[in-house]
Amino acid sequence: MNFPFYIAKRYAFSRSKSKAINVITAIAAVGIVVSAMAMLVVMSVFSGLRDFSTSFTNELDPELKAFSIKGKTFAVSPEQEAKLKASTSLAGYSKVVEDRVLFLFKEKQVVANMKGVDAEFIQVTNMENNVLYGHWLEDDSDEVVVGLGISYKLSMGLFDTENSFMVYAMKPGTGAIDNVESAFNEKHLVPVGVYSLKNDDLDEKYVFTSIGVAREMLELKPNEVTNLEFKLAPNINPNKATAEIQNILGDQVEIKNRMQLNDSLYKMLNTENIVVYLIFTLVVIITLFNLVGALIMIILEKQNNMKTLHNLGVRESLLRKVFLLQGLILTFLGGFIGVVLGIIIVLIQQRYELLKITPDLGYPVKITFNNILLVCVTILVLGFIASYIAASRVNKRYLTSN
Repeated sequence: MNFPFYIAKRYAFSRSKSKAINVITAIAAVGIVVSAMAMLVVMSVFSGLRDFSTSFTNELDPELKAFSIKGKTFAVSPEQEAKLKASTSLAGYSKVVEDRVLFLFKEKQVVANMKGVDAEFIQVTNMENNVLYGHWLEDDSDEVVVGLGISYKLSMGLFDTENSFMVYAMKPGTGAIDNVESAFNEKHLVPVGVYSLKNDDLDEKYVFTSIGVAREMLELKPNEVTNLEFKLAPNINPNKATAEIQNILGDQVEIKNRMQLNDSLYKMLNTENIVVYLIFTLVVIITLFNLVGALIMIILEKQNNMKTLHNLGVRESLLRKVFLLQGLILTFLGGFIGVVLGIIIVLIQQRYELLKITPDLGYPVKITFNNILLVCVTILVLGFIASYIAASRVNKRYLTSN
C-alpha cells in the first residue's frame, strides 16, 4: 500500500486525543456532506424548473421553423413542396400563416395572433392534445380554437349561435386611410375549441384558424406562407435536416430550432443556473474553511510523529502528501454521502411531491448525470485546494521547530 495513503487513512479514521480536533473535524465533514447535498438538490430543482418552463413552448413550437428573411411572407413552389415531402429527414411539415389581428365578441375586443394552419399542423405539434374544451378545428372551415386566456377576456363560450365572434385584419396597401370601415377585412368565425398550455402568456396569444381563412384575411396568394414548421424523422441530426431544408428553400428563409425560437427564455434559465451554481460554490468554499482549520490542527498535533518519520528518511514532500490525502479522503467521503443523500431527497420529491407549487402541482425536480458530475468535480477540486493549503504547513520550519 502507498505509504502516504496508509498514514492518511489511519489519521482520517482514527479519533484524536484532543476533543476539540474531533469536534472541528466532525463539523468539517458534516459541512461537506450538507453543502454537497444542498448543491445537488438545488441544481436538480433548477433542472426541473427548466424542463417545466420549456415544456409549455415545446407543446406549441415545432422542432424546426422556417421564416422569411425579407418581409413577412414567402412563396413555396410545388417543386419545393415535392422535395420536402420526399425528404427522409422529415416526418412531416406544416404551412402556417400568422399575423396579429383584432378579435371582437359582444363588444369586448382583444388583439392576438391569428395562426392559420393546415391539416398537417396537428401532426407536427401536440396542439390537438392541449384542447381543454371542445375539439380541434376542421380544415378548410370557419372554425377556430382560442386560448383559454382569450376566452376569459372575451367572456366567450363555445358554439354560441346568438353572438358573433369577429376577426378584423387591416388590408394590405400603402397611402392614407380614407375610410376606416373599408380599411379592414372582416369575417365571422365559429369557436369550436379552447386550448390551454397552462401558461398565461401563451394562452392569451393565439387564435387558431384554417390556413385558408388566414390567407383570405391577409389577402395572400395560395402558395404564400409566413413560415413552415417541421417535424424531424426519428434519429435525424437537426443540423443535417436544417442544411437539407435550407438547400430546398434557398436563401429566402431562415431556419431556427426550438432553442433559437426561445433564445431569451433559454438565456434567462442558463443565467439563473450559473448564478445558483456560483452561490453554492461560495457556500462550499466557506464550508471548506473548516476542513483547512481541522487539518492544520491535526498537523500541529502530529508534529512529533512527522519529525520522527522525517528523521527516518521520509521526504518532506511525502509528509505533505499525507495530510493532502487525508483532506481528500474526508472530502471524497463527505461529497459522496452528500450526493447520495441529495439523490434520495430528489427521488422522494419526484415520487411523493412533498413540496408543491400549487395544490395539484408538485415542485419539479430532475436528476441529471451532468449535475451529479458537476457537484462531484466542484467538491473534489475545492477540497483538493483546501487540503493543499493546509498541507503546505508541513515545511522545514515545521519539521525542525521544537
